[in-house]
Amino acid sequence: MGRASDTAYATLRAEIVDGVLRSGSGLAEVELSTRLGISRTPVREALARLVADGLAEPLGGRGLVVSPLSADNVTELFELRQALEQQAAALAAERRDPAVFESLQRELREIGTDDLAAYYDLVARFDAAVDVAMRNPYLAQALAGVRTHLSRIRRLSRDNPARLRDAAREHLLIVDAIVDGDARLAADATRVHLYQSLKSTLSSLEGNHA
Repeated sequence: MGRASDTAYATLRAEIVDGVLRSGSGLAEVELSTRLGISRTPVREALARLVADGLAEPLGGRGLVVSPLSADNVTELFELRQALEQQAAALAAERRDPAVFESLQRELREIGTDDLAAYYDLVARFDAAVDVAMRNPYLAQALAGVRTHLSRIRRLSRDNPARLRDAAREHLLIVDAIVDGDARLAADATRVHLYQSLKSTLSSLEGNHA
């Protein structure tokens, strides 16, 4: 894959995830080629990767558009997320370096949710630690794809301070279980966290469409 294609892919992917390119936005090769200052071939390659990611889709033979996000999409995504993240948490509890998660444990006990950037950074570092601890690159790759879509959902959802405080406590329970090496509790705590997250996300999306 050429450098121009990689650059185009990274740019368009970021624009979709960040909401610059919204659901249903057209992705025309000629227009994108002009805007990005590259030929149509690398643009076409980048678009093919976005389709493979599920971030773009055909529109009745009339080109590509940014994939929509709906309550059905979100529910389906969380069904996949539950299967993957419960297994990841269980494996992390069995295979972890306790010191890594003890450090995250201390941070979660102390962090507030007023600073959203700091909180989301901590959650991202927790996810990364789980990816390393579970020692399964195939599962890590599958989770990376899911998290791309979750980033889109987070942009569309309204931040709820009460929900963020609850989520921080739920993450702490997962980390506690991993530190203790309790695979079943880690999986169960993850299931509860995702159940509450799905409810909150659907409620937020409904509020945005009201």
